[in-house]
Amino acid sequence: MSDTIQFDDFLKVDVRVGTIVAAEPYPEARKPAYKLTVDFGPEIGTRRSSAQITVHYAPETLVGKQVLGVVNFPPKQIGKFRSECLVLGVPDAEGAVVLVRPDLAVPNGGRLY
Repeated sequence: MSDTIQFDDFLKVDVRVGTIVAAEPYPEARKPAYKLTVDFGPEIGTRRSSAQITVHYAPETLVGKQVLGVVNFPPKQIGKFRSECLVLGVPDAEGAVVLVRPDLAVPNGGRLY
């Protein structure tokens, strides 16, 4: 278990809902991954992310899915790709990533509290 934090610490992490508008293979990545473009609504706009989610998802099945992502981390260079957000997931029993997503459609840009 992690150390206890204050609610203000939690609020520093800006987690928003967005819709995947593009997904493509990222064959240059060291571990199998996709390049995602996620629309986080008019306030934030679109952000790109590299996601190691190839076990459970094909690129064509990702477009249109809503996901949760951290939008206030600094951009990270991953090989030749610049990742601008962190799409959230949890490991399944074998360690493969399963996306964290709302079970009902919600407006893009909505913040997790």
